[in-house]
Amino acid sequence: MYSADPIKTSIVIRALNEAEHLPALFSGLLRQTRQPEQVILVDSGSNDDTVAIAEAHGVDIIHIAPADFSFGRALNVGCEAATGDVLVFVSAHVYPTDEHWLANLIAPFHDAATALSYGRQTGDHRTKFSEMQLLRQWFPDVSDPDQATPFCNNANCAVRRNLWTQNPYDETLTGLEDLAWAERALADGGRIAYRADATVAHIHDEDFSRIRNRYRREAIAHRQIFPDQRLGTLEAIALCAANVGRDCLAAISRRKLRGNLADILRFRTAQHFGTWEGFRTYGEVSAELKRRFYYPKGMDIRSPSTRKQRSS
Repeated sequence: MYSADPIKTSIVIRALNEAEHLPALFSGLLRQTRQPEQVILVDSGSNDDTVAIAEAHGVDIIHIAPADFSFGRALNVGCEAATGDVLVFVSAHVYPTDEHWLANLIAPFHDAATALSYGRQTGDHRTKFSEMQLLRQWFPDVSDPDQATPFCNNANCAVRRNLWTQNPYDETLTGLEDLAWAERALADGGRIAYRADATVAHIHDEDFSRIRNRYRREAIAHRQIFPDQRLGTLEAIALCAANVGRDCLAAISRRKLRGNLADILRFRTAQHFGTWEGFRTYGEVSAELKRRFYYPKGMDIRSPSTRKQRSS
C-alpha cells in the first residue's frame, strides 16, 4: 500500500565500482512502502557492472569525470538533475533494513522548519567490531527531532531541495561536506532531525590503508571547516589507546575478543593515525593525494582525451 505523501522525493546515489553492493540497495528500495519519484546514480568512472545494474532498475544515470570528482561535486551534479522537493542521499554500499526506511526518513519534512533529516546506520556480519562500535555511538536507538549539533551523514540523509539551491555542497572539501552543509543550515535557523527508525546497513570492507585514507581525508576537511581545532601526537595516541581499551572490554563482555582483537588493533590504529595525519596536512591538497583518497590504486583518472594524447 503506497503512501499518498505529497512530498516529491528524489534519491541520489554516488557510485564507483559498486556492482557488488547495488543489488541489495535496489532490492531494498523496491520494498519501500513509500516509493521515490526519482532515483539518480552519479557514476564517477566505474569499470564494472555498476551502470548496467542501475540501468536495469530504471535509474537515471549521470556521469562525472573521475578527475572532477569530490564528494560535494558528485552530490551537486546529482541534485541539479533532481526534480523532488526533498533530496535523499544514500551510499551505494548501504541497504535499508526494513520497508519503512524512506517514509520515516522524510517524515520530518512535514514540519516546515526541518532543513535536514538523517537516519540510523548499522552494519551486518561483514562489519568490523570497532566499526560497529562507532556506528552504535554515532547513531543511537533514540530519535531526536530537533538536534542541536550539525552532525549527520550523507550515507543516509535528506535535505530540502530549495535550501540546497541556496547553499550547494562545498566541492573543495575532501569529506564531511554533509557536516559543513548542516552547520550552515543550523546557522540559518533550520532544524536537523535524527530518525532512529530510518535505518540502513552500511557496509565498509576496508583494509588498513583505506581506513587510514578515509580518516585522513575527513580530518583534512574537519580542519577546513573548524580551523581552530587541533590534534596533537600525544592526544592521538591517548585516544587510540582509550578506544582500543573500550572495544576490548566490549568484546570481552560479548565473548568475542579472541576473534576480533587483531581487527580492533588494526582499525583503531588506522583510524587515529589517519586522523593525526589529516590534522597535520596544511595547504591545498595535491591531485595525487586526492587520487589516493577517492580512487583505487592503479586506476587511471585522466579524461579520455588526455589518455589518448598521452598514448599517441
